[in-house]
Amino acid sequence: MTKKAAKGAVELTARQSRFVDEYLKDLSATQAAIRAGYSKKTAGRTGHENLKKPEIASAIQERMNDRSKRTQITADKVLERWWEIATADAGELTQVRHGCCRYCHGDDHQFQWKDEEEFARAMANAEFGKEPNDAGGYGFRDFNLPHPNCPQCGGEGVPRVYAEDTRKLTGSAKLLFAGVKQTKDGLEVKMHDQSKALENVARHLGMFTDRVDHVSSDGSMAPKPTTIQLVAPNDDSDA
Repeated sequence: MTKKAAKGAVELTARQSRFVDEYLKDLSATQAAIRAGYSKKTAGRTGHENLKKPEIASAIQERMNDRSKRTQITADKVLERWWEIATADAGELTQVRHGCCRYCHGDDHQFQWKDEEEFARAMANAEFGKEPNDAGGYGFRDFNLPHPNCPQCGGEGVPRVYAEDTRKLTGSAKLLFAGVKQTKDGLEVKMHDQSKALENVARHLGMFTDRVDHVSSDGSMAPKPTTIQLVAPNDDSDA
């Protein structure tokens, strides 16, 4: 059965009504068309054509308004969230920090080992006649500042990628964070696309002249996360 339309409005067909129900689940016009029973081959075109029909657009808007009242989620709240993501400081998630090289703080600027255990491993793996020495001493820590007179790095140090402890994230940085996983190349930090977020803000404010439906051209308003690879630095372990 079709749902009753307001007085003077065009009544939706059963399939159109089903399309409205399905569209409100994920705001994907293409998937809504498929689930409503339209042909998969033309679902993309059919879905976006449906969104342009006044009676369907009106039904969707009415249902969205009802849902907004129930959930108390307003356009202002959505806009505020997009703006927080768009203006978040990515530096609160990841940074490139220049720390000392292996020679910065070694005795007489010779190669400095982390500890005796690291030196022992290097000795065990060294080829005969190429054994390292520990004249530079121990205590290397890559977070120490570069030595300005280091003959090896010239005081520039070594750039290393740093990721913040996500348990400590607050405010907009927490909103920007989209997940993390361990890969064979290192740690992968995902962030929501800030350019897409800013674009959505601009669209909400009517800064673009092109016509905008409830969804973007790919059927989704969700920003696609970007990724940053955090690969462990390749410190030279040879003395």
